[in-house]
Amino acid sequence: MKPILVKGSEAIALGALAAGCRCYFGYPITPQNEIPELLARELPKRGGVFLQAESELAAANMLLGAASTGVRAMTSSSSPGISLMAEAFSYMAALELPAVVVNVARGGPGLGGIEASQGDYFQATKGAGHGDYHFLVLSPASIQEAYELTARAFDLAEKYRQPVMILTDALLGQMKEPLILRKIKPRKYPKDWALTGAKGRPGRVLRSLFLGPGELRSRNELLQKKYRAMRREVRVESYLLEGAELVVSAFGSLARIVKEAVNLAREKGYPVGFLRPITLFPFPEREFRKLAEAGVRFLVVELNCGQMVEDVRLSICGSTEVRSLPFPPSDLPAPEDIYREIKRCLRSPRR
Repeated sequence: MKPILVKGSEAIALGALAAGCRCYFGYPITPQNEIPELLARELPKRGGVFLQAESELAAANMLLGAASTGVRAMTSSSSPGISLMAEAFSYMAALELPAVVVNVARGGPGLGGIEASQGDYFQATKGAGHGDYHFLVLSPASIQEAYELTARAFDLAEKYRQPVMILTDALLGQMKEPLILRKIKPRKYPKDWALTGAKGRPGRVLRSLFLGPGELRSRNELLQKKYRAMRREVRVESYLLEGAELVVSAFGSLARIVKEAVNLAREKGYPVGFLRPITLFPFPEREFRKLAEAGVRFLVVELNCGQMVEDVRLSICGSTEVRSLPFPPSDLPAPEDIYREIKRCLRSPRR
């Protein structure tokens, strides 16, 4: 199959179409506008619905309504826009509605800027809104992966009746790479919960208000059981782990730069490996813990002030050393910058 040259945001939109997305609701914000631009052109051709809402708040609630009918639906935005949608996301989690949310993150806090940033890791993995809920979060590191993970996100959303987030950033969203449009075969899951009209069958109710004795506790226990079950979906990329004394970890677009630094260090004879979480929630705790039990140290590199490093530390429970190498927005490192830190870590005594 002949590859095409596309931006990361376009690959996400194409992945959604391949997965059978039929409804999109959104509001423009850089650096993700290529997603609604492509879907505005292509969805109507497929009998779908594209609607530019009057705000991010409206878009998120339209997404909630469409998802409640069982249709494959999606929204996308960037950092502050996702914040405005957060209330609706909490309601969707309570209602157990499948939908896909894409965050092509920008720098922050506040309105920030359009520089590449991974500062929304906490927002994505800890629940953007109120209550004890989570997204299932996937983070691509290439254009091809952006296409395939977006398509996969729709299946996972329906499998678990759960909102799924694709977390990426301006770097991956705006860069161009070849993409092979591999054929996607969407999976089908029962939708005996969907609000499709009750003619000829008993009515169905979807609600997020639980006032009866023990009802709210039961709902939260159900959600937590679901989050534990989602651990079987955990994915990582591991590289050069054999013989590694130090493992460098990063996610998303930055992982590409980190991998180059690891290659450079290996060429110079340093015993270093690489581990990339693809699933950010649930976090790949077992993979980190297994390495820690073997005595490996960690260096966590991020385009933020240090967020994923907290999950790494929680995963290993203090059993080995974990160092943080943060790069705030507007501070994009070169492989040589990370290579120098790798050398410092390996030459210094364990803390």
